[in-house]
Amino acid sequence: MKHGKKYADSLKLFDRQKQYDPEEAVKLALQTAKAGFDETLEVSVRLGVDPRQADQQVRGAVVLPNGTGKKVRVLVFAKGDQAKDAEAAGADYVGAEELVEKIQKENWFDFDVVVATPNMMGVVGRIGRILGPKGLMPNPKSGTVTMEVARAIKEIKAGKVEYRLDKSAIIHCPIGKKSFTAEQLTENLNALMGAIVRAKPAAAKGVYLKSVVLSSTMGPGIKLNSLKF
Repeated sequence: MKHGKKYADSLKLFDRQKQYDPEEAVKLALQTAKAGFDETLEVSVRLGVDPRQADQQVRGAVVLPNGTGKKVRVLVFAKGDQAKDAEAAGADYVGAEELVEKIQKENWFDFDVVVATPNMMGVVGRIGRILGPKGLMPNPKSGTVTMEVARAIKEIKAGKVEYRLDKSAIIHCPIGKKSFTAEQLTENLNALMGAIVRAKPAAAKGVYLKSVVLSSTMGPGIKLNSLKF
C-alpha cells in the first residue's frame, strides 16, 4: 500500500518498534495528524481473549471526561412518560412503531445511537437484523436499554462511548479529536483503558492487553506501553 508524503513524513517522527507511554504517544499522534480536517484519534486494543467464547466477551461503555468532539444523534424508542423524558433530555428522534417502519421502508439511518426502554425491545427486535450489523442494536451492557432514558441521553451527549470486541479480538474506539489538547486526550485514553482493564473476563488467561495502538484518522499507528494501564 502506497502512502502520501505527509504519511511518510509522520513516520520519521517516531520509532515504529518502540512502545511509548500514554502521554508521549498522544503528543506524537497529534504531531502525525497532518490532514486538513479535524481528525479523530482512535485506539485499537488487541486482547488476549477468545471472541468465540461467550464467557470471554468484552463489551461495555464509558463516559470520556472530555467527550468525543462529535455531535451524536440519539434515537429513542419509548412511549408515555419515558418518551416525554427523552424529548426533554434532548433526544434527536423519539417514537415507537412508526420509527421501525421508517427504518424498514426508507432505509433511514440519520442517527448514531439507539436507546430503548425494556418494554420496547419487542418492537425494536423487528429490525434487529438491520440494526445489529451496524452496531446500533440497543444493549443493556452498554446502558442503551434502560428506563432511565434521560440519564442515558445526557451521558451519550456528554461523550459516552461503547467498546466491544470484534471477531479478531480487537476493540476500536475513538478518544477525541485533533483539536483537543494533549491533556484532554490523555485523560480520555486513560478513562477508556481503565474501563477495558476492569472489564477483563474471569475466564481470560495469560496476557490480557496484548497490544495497544493509537492513531489519527490519516496518521500511522503508534504503539503504547500496555503496562502503563
